[in-house]
Amino acid sequence: MRASFRLGRIAGVPVGVNWSVLVIFLLIAWGLSAGQFPRSYPDQPVVFYVLAGLAAAVVFFLGLLAHEVSHAVVAKRNGLAVEGITLWLFGGVAELRGEARDPGAELRIAGIGPLVSLVIGVFFGGVAVVLAAAGVEGLLLGALAWLAGINILLAVFNILPAAPLDGGRLLRAAVWKATGDRTKASVVAARAGRVLGALLIGLGLWQFLVGAGFGGLWLALIGWFLIGAAGIEERQARMGSALRGVRVGDVMTPQPQTASGELTVADFVDNYLFAYRHSALPLTEQGRPVGLVTLDRVRGVPTEQRGTTTLSTVACRADELVLASPDEQLTDLLPRLSECTDGRALVVVDGRLVGIVSPSDISRAVQRGSLRDQLDAGRLDAGR
Repeated sequence: MRASFRLGRIAGVPVGVNWSVLVIFLLIAWGLSAGQFPRSYPDQPVVFYVLAGLAAAVVFFLGLLAHEVSHAVVAKRNGLAVEGITLWLFGGVAELRGEARDPGAELRIAGIGPLVSLVIGVFFGGVAVVLAAAGVEGLLLGALAWLAGINILLAVFNILPAAPLDGGRLLRAAVWKATGDRTKASVVAARAGRVLGALLIGLGLWQFLVGAGFGGLWLALIGWFLIGAAGIEERQARMGSALRGVRVGDVMTPQPQTASGELTVADFVDNYLFAYRHSALPLTEQGRPVGLVTLDRVRGVPTEQRGTTTLSTVACRADELVLASPDEQLTDLLPRLSECTDGRALVVVDGRLVGIVSPSDISRAVQRGSLRDQLDAGRLDAGR
């Protein structure tokens, strides 16, 4: 999930927000200020309801941020790099680079998030109880009670044993510990995610048909998301198994042809397009990569503008490139591949370009890895 804009850094981790957060933020604020608060505390000025709804929504998202920051902090303490944190429609995601080294690390990284949400919920609940005992009533008490309930609900939902929820990570840690097989554990957690997603879709549609309205549809949408995300996780787990032990240098195309960013699109089409067998062309300055041109980007330049448009104008910028070292594990590279570069990575040594990794390179590696696994399994069966 890509961030639409950055908020800054927390604990050294870049924090971003996707535009879809605005949707759920407005829905929460509107639902509280126009529905729940007026029903529970009538005869208040409208502006009070609006302020209370907005404040509760802001604090709720700060709690989500704390949830994801806790994942990132514990992941870093367990030796994983954290690319960033992004808040979006369905909550948040901490983008970890690599995998936990053992089931214990997986347990710690996954478990801290729900624990933080639970602590936040208990804190707001405790404050609400104290204020109620002191005779405080009204919107403040209502907002605190809602924040307590929603954070506790978030913690409970997240520990359901199904990927991609934190509970799915906990299930994976348990199966991994019991079997010693990380891939099998990932597949079990992903399939549990599909089952949970199907159940939520069924429950949501049933609620909608009996008159629950938007709430039922929202539940079904969450279920649909879980099924899709669980499917992706299962495919990634199987791919990771096929690519275990494979380095970037094992699959890269070495010493790719390059060009200068000052070259015009017309020159590229006339002199490079048919002679170059790849669909992406790295741009370099003194051997250092400064951009990447793909055929899709070249195709988007109108014919009459090709003579005056340089490759650097249409290329992925230097800060958008995905760089890797030859000794990096290919499984660590995969999560970093970006849309801008069409799934490609440039391989560098001391900042100088030495190779390129394309989707076709990765596909071939997966095919070979899958064949290796099949042969290994055949040898095991033959030895029994």
